Amino acid sequence: MTISLLFGVHAHQPVGNFPAVIDDAHVRSYGMFLRVMERYPEFRFSVHFSGWLLDVLYERFPDDMARLAAMTRRGQVEWFGSGDCEPVLAAIPHRDRVSQITALSDKIERRFGMRPSGAWLTERVWESSVVTSLVATGIRYVAVDDYHFLCAGESQDRLDSFFSTDEDGRRLDLFPISEAARYRLPFSPAGETVAWLEDLARQGRRAAIYFDDIEKFGIWPETYEWVFEKGWLTQFVEGVLASPLIRTETYADYHAREKTRGIVYLPTTSYIEMNEWTLPAPRAATYHALLEQEKAAGRFEAHKPFLRGGIWRNFMSRYPEANWMHKRMLGASRRLAALPPEQRTAELQEYLHRAQANDAYWHGLFGGLYLPHLRRAIWNNLLKLESALEGLAPWPREQQGDLDHDGHVETALRNPRLHTYVRDDGNASLVELSSLALAHNFGDTLRAYAEAYHSKIHLADANNTVAATGEGITSAHDRVAFLHTILPGDADPDERPRGIFVDSRIDANDMLCPLDGYQSGERPGSWIAVGEGWRIEKRYTLEEDALSVVFRVEGRNPPASLETEINLAMPSCDGFGGRYVLADGSVPGGFGDDLKLASASQLTLDDSELHGALRIEASRPVRIEAAAHRTVSQSEAGFEKIMQAVCITLAWSPAAGEQRITLRVIPATT
Repeated sequence: MTISLLFGVHAHQPVGNFPAVIDDAHVRSYGMFLRVMERYPEFRFSVHFSGWLLDVLYERFPDDMARLAAMTRRGQVEWFGSGDCEPVLAAIPHRDRVSQITALSDKIERRFGMRPSGAWLTERVWESSVVTSLVATGIRYVAVDDYHFLCAGESQDRLDSFFSTDEDGRRLDLFPISEAARYRLPFSPAGETVAWLEDLARQGRRAAIYFDDIEKFGIWPETYEWVFEKGWLTQFVEGVLASPLIRTETYADYHAREKTRGIVYLPTTSYIEMNEWTLPAPRAATYHALLEQEKAAGRFEAHKPFLRGGIWRNFMSRYPEANWMHKRMLGASRRLAALPPEQRTAELQEYLHRAQANDAYWHGLFGGLYLPHLRRAIWNNLLKLESALEGLAPWPREQQGDLDHDGHVETALRNPRLHTYVRDDGNASLVELSSLALAHNFGDTLRAYAEAYHSKIHLADANNTVAATGEGITSAHDRVAFLHTILPGDADPDERPRGIFVDSRIDANDMLCPLDGYQSGERPGSWIAVGEGWRIEKRYTLEEDALSVVFRVEGRNPPASLETEINLAMPSCDGFGGRYVLADGSVPGGFGDDLKLASASQLTLDDSELHGALRIEASRPVRIEAAAHRTVSQSEAGFEKIMQAVCITLAWSPAAGEQRITLRVIPATT
């Protein structure tokens, strides 16, 4: 009996990723993979390319896209659809799921002559609510992990074909991706992998179902040499084609000739690694220890379906920055949907689609939320949409409400150029300061969080130690490597949010105390903090391209000194494009350098990547200290320190009463 190998690869790059990264990915993976597969027309397989990446490749590598089109025409390749800009479908409204899926299906049909019947689910995040959206756009089947089925009570020996589910009377078929295949391809030797497939055929298995990241073929550490230079992919393809026990099929062909295994209803879940990543650090450590305990006892495979971690949406509760970005995106989606049809242009829809790209909303093995340029791409597209909406359906200039559902009211102060949001959490600091002209949110930073993987730092030194795993190569899941030297304290979590105007006071005993007891004042934009013998009013106002905050101190026993911390997301980070400029025009250093000024009333942050600048002005001289705020995170390449923001502290004696601090946004003139 033969087994059908359903072989699928998924290609994706985050919206806003660096062109050099995409070029490298194509040179080391996408292009190489296609050139190998082109030589074997009888090896049939399925592909999914996210729409944003497909646009880039179509422009930059037309020859390889023509190669892929020819492979499609000869019946070797089946195309899978999904959301055009790779959103997690469960995290966006039905109307946006439909527009995203339709946009990619239209693109594939226009360029490759095939309209997808199957869809790739981003990060294999399953919620039953997505069924109706998928079916409404012509999708008949999707691939999710076999783990999903095990969690629904299915037995492993039945997971060799597709099942059916339904929602609101709509049927969708589900293929279970083999976890065993995901961990073998391409990490185990090709001959062993082919022999494993043949053994499944002898057991009477109908299909071996594989669909995973194409980046594992050339981009993941060690894989370029292994897959292409040492010939793993060629050996695997030739071994499969030479085997009398294995035949290759597209999902579409298999789906057309086979009957469903039956009905199944999957729980809300993703792949098992994701279920650990979504948990806060202490819970993630406990969960991981439980998994290791079960593995050591030999019970893991039997108990795995019942060892459930978190779900993808937990990232919104783990990271307030992701939640804020997500809820702001949903608000923009509602505003766009409320426009008359003739005003909902393709350009505006594209801005929204790009602002829904999944990568910057979460963090696991890959950088994701921790990478400033990915968050910046979300905000860039969201603010371009907001700028267009200013001329069609402007926001109220003042507005209050719990916009991100965290229990704290946000106060919005807006004008046609700047949008600001202050959270009423006791700190009365800004969570967003956005320039519509620059399409940039200066508040787009990330506080330092405790992460479960920080416990691995002691496992290897800074000389890129990697744990060996025997024959084959090491999966990124098992690597412990270092891209930067990590010193004690580098991974310590922040105790307070990284906002704009996070205040502290120096008391009579020279102790630094947080000012975190602000209460809303009588009108929007005003907050009051009261202590023994003192009262502080903090008031925000907007004027064209400037945000001002006035601190008014009253009382018989005022604090000895006040400090306010301004965390600013600057696109150049610690690169060459960012520099400090003093009032006399001198440049004391770049954003990655420490800066100390004993007395100054002006400091400009000039950023070539921003195509503009931000100037800090004080109504009377203050002490200024500036330093880079960096976080420690882990990616597939190893531990790294990433600059998230410029942290500027202003300090002054409040004895004279009022102090005004102004942040003035200066778009470039050329």
